[in-house]
Amino acid sequence: MGQQREHANQNKRDNIDNPHDKGYKHLLSSKKAFIEMLKSFIKEKWVQDIDETEMMLVNKSYISSDFSEKEADIVYKIKLQEKEIIFYVLLELQSTVDFEIPIRLLFYMTEIWRDTLKNIDNKKRARKEFRLPAIIPMVLYNGAASWTACKTFKEVLNGYEIFGKYMVDFTYFLLDVNRYSKEELHKLSNLMGSVFLLDQKMDTDEFKIRLRKLIKTLAKLDAERLQLFKTWFKKIIKPKLPQKIQTEVEKIIDEANPKEVEQMVYNLEHTLEEMQHEAEQRGIQKVIQNMLGNNIDIETIHKMTGMPIDKVKKIQKGIVQ
Repeated sequence: MGQQREHANQNKRDNIDNPHDKGYKHLLSSKKAFIEMLKSFIKEKWVQDIDETEMMLVNKSYISSDFSEKEADIVYKIKLQEKEIIFYVLLELQSTVDFEIPIRLLFYMTEIWRDTLKNIDNKKRARKEFRLPAIIPMVLYNGAASWTACKTFKEVLNGYEIFGKYMVDFTYFLLDVNRYSKEELHKLSNLMGSVFLLDQKMDTDEFKIRLRKLIKTLAKLDAERLQLFKTWFKKIIKPKLPQKIQTEVEKIIDEANPKEVEQMVYNLEHTLEEMQHEAEQRGIQKVIQNMLGNNIDIETIHKMTGMPIDKVKKIQKGIVQ
């Protein structure tokens, strides 16, 4: 029964509804991308000692079934200075801040340790020198609202100020996508900086500006990183766009090779501009329909909107939809 439950939970995790979870999970399952994220955003000396050959992606989620449709996680085992370290990244890619994060992180970390103990011989566990692997908790958040959840676990404990060091405590690293400045992300000039830059909240005009400025950065990515970027773009950016241009955007992304990055960006920009133009035209058409409904004459509508008289007449006759 326990195995059946775990299998069901895993199936739920493998069918995450949130496209951001799928996009980032795929992206950070690449060792190169994961190390790049650490070295770009975690300002600790030990980050520089991480070696890709000493890393192993853990193909298992420790998120309980209660939250499996809300979030995803990434787990890496790493040998660092001859010690086994586990990086646990919670992908909190929701529009609002979840104040339960410290509590859930503790639960997930405990599950990792429980899983570790289950796979270690009892005699080895009983030795004085036995140590559990250190777990480094991290939260990747892309919501527009400022992160206001507690950064340390002790803060969720009532009365922690009284008992101080005797309280269970840890601090997690927060990677807050929307809090990095665009100058900082541009300066990184790498895959993860580009991803965060395009995932920030902005309007279409700003998105086009940022995309164009990334041409040089994207053009210098190796084939593996460029493919990761393209897959991320299709899973994250494409679903945000109107349904009618999603197929065209996917085609542009799929057909571009490493030597055609600049053309890919220009094609995407052109598609977005066409989308904006159509939206503007629909807006003007709606205004004209309202004006016609209020018995404003065609000549006046032409002068006020700049719409050619023959097109105003077509709108009047219901020919233009």
